[in-house]
Amino acid sequence: MGLLKKKDTQKSKSRMARLTSGGGSASQISPLRPLAVEKLAPCMGHCPSGNDIRGWLTTLAHHEKLGLTLEEASDRAWRLEVETNPFPGVMGRVCPHPCEGECNRKEKDGAVSINAVERHIGDWGLERGLELPTLDAGGPFEEKIAVIGAGPSGLSCAYQLARRGYAVSVFESLPRAGGMLRYGIPVYRLPREVLDAEIQRIADMGVEIRCGATVGQDVTFEQLRKEYAAIYVAIGAHRGKNLGVPGEDGPGIWTGTEFLNHVNSGKEVELGGNVVVIGGGDTAIDAARVSKRLIFDSASVSKRMGAEVTILYRRTRVEMPAIEREIDEALEEGIAIEYLAAPKEILRDDDGAVRGILVQRMELGEPDESGRRRPVPIEGDTYELPVETVITAVSQKPALDVLGSAELGDGWLQADEWGRTSAEGVWTGGDNLNLGIATTSIGQGRKAAESIHAALRGLELPNGDIRTVIGPEKIKMAWYEAKTRAERAQLGPEDRLAKPLDEVDLGLTAEQALEEVTRCFSCGLCFDCENCWMYCQNNCFKKVPEPAMGDFFAIKLELCDGCKKCWEECPCGFLEGR
Repeated sequence: MGLLKKKDTQKSKSRMARLTSGGGSASQISPLRPLAVEKLAPCMGHCPSGNDIRGWLTTLAHHEKLGLTLEEASDRAWRLEVETNPFPGVMGRVCPHPCEGECNRKEKDGAVSINAVERHIGDWGLERGLELPTLDAGGPFEEKIAVIGAGPSGLSCAYQLARRGYAVSVFESLPRAGGMLRYGIPVYRLPREVLDAEIQRIADMGVEIRCGATVGQDVTFEQLRKEYAAIYVAIGAHRGKNLGVPGEDGPGIWTGTEFLNHVNSGKEVELGGNVVVIGGGDTAIDAARVSKRLIFDSASVSKRMGAEVTILYRRTRVEMPAIEREIDEALEEGIAIEYLAAPKEILRDDDGAVRGILVQRMELGEPDESGRRRPVPIEGDTYELPVETVITAVSQKPALDVLGSAELGDGWLQADEWGRTSAEGVWTGGDNLNLGIATTSIGQGRKAAESIHAALRGLELPNGDIRTVIGPEKIKMAWYEAKTRAERAQLGPEDRLAKPLDEVDLGLTAEQALEEVTRCFSCGLCFDCENCWMYCQNNCFKKVPEPAMGDFFAIKLELCDGCKKCWEECPCGFLEGR
């Protein structure tokens, strides 16, 4: 939590005091009297960027109760979103939304379509030209901060520092900012005008983004140490790993990151008619779907008999780490997936051209350190697969050696939860710590910025969120009306391949999004259902004149006789017995 969160916590405490105010001595207080306790919604507890998901969902859902027009509520929801994530339009398209997997509503009729609503809010902000909010942290400050890498983590850190009043310079070796958002994610998943607009908002705050500036070549790491008060390293993990099998060296082989970088940079990529992608993560799926589009879009190749794209994955679909929806869409587009299959050797013609892969059939053994069952070769069970291009998407690693800093080394970086490294004045986050999703990188950038600010200003870092996560057993499911989950519209498979640059996911309509937010239970926070007010016979609950989410009633405990009806009938679990 940053300074804003501290203020929110203090406000929450004062609100709690008002909600539970009342006369009488301690001996007169019944254990059955209500206590208003805000809980942590599970969606928020499982959002790596620390987003106030419940806040922006309920702001839209209950805007009339809050005395807001829909326009005012939408603006407010967007501002709540960008407190922790400056890329709502981007993340509403590419985040695998772990929040939805924890949503209590899934126990009733399906999780709230949080990610689809996030996209709606992000697009609203872009359409309205909303500016990122600043913070009154005592700035502007004289210290300058250097950020290495203009990916989601580096730009998140830069944004959080700039809004606090610091001058930030971002050094990016690639021609344009965005990192893996630009060079790793295909345009049909993430339109570049959305990415460009959300990056521009950060630049508009005064953040200097120097593209084509490689630390270790154009400027040394030691120079940055001399000129800047703190350094945030967020170079990601753009270097693809090799397979380590015979025949791998030579033409016709790409790593997944190299292949996607070439395509997303607009460079010409020659593919043979048959492409095999090795791996089961998002990079593998993206590489396969891009390959299918390149083949389909090339008349000379698409007319060849048997031209196809195949994914080899050494486990089963259950263990596949790629986004489920992306796997489904790949299959719909005619991409074959062969499970329990691993490359044993790359086969080449006499002239060195790739002609096939010797594939080893696998079976699953005991779980490994990842918790997934380990793939084990079935001895003697191999087969050949004809192929002209092989894309290896088995893993990635950071290229720290290019920075030329002995103190950072050339492997994976290590840091505490606030991004602090063992090197004085150096923080880090993102994929150079550990491969993860973009929202994790965004959260790490934010926390590092808070830590840098605290270190430079002599402040203490805040304690973690101590609110209890509220589970489905505390929600009165029957109170809520059953509603079908909204699903995003999508282009059909034929249209996707015929228009390879068009966005596949069409999102929700405004009407769908505004209906979907009403499915949020507001887990652990009062949303003015009025149950307590209606069931209380002693008139203990009084409506406040200026309501806010979680703050619709004052409780007069001096009138309470402990009938416990209010907290027994509270559907969201905000009220509980003492």
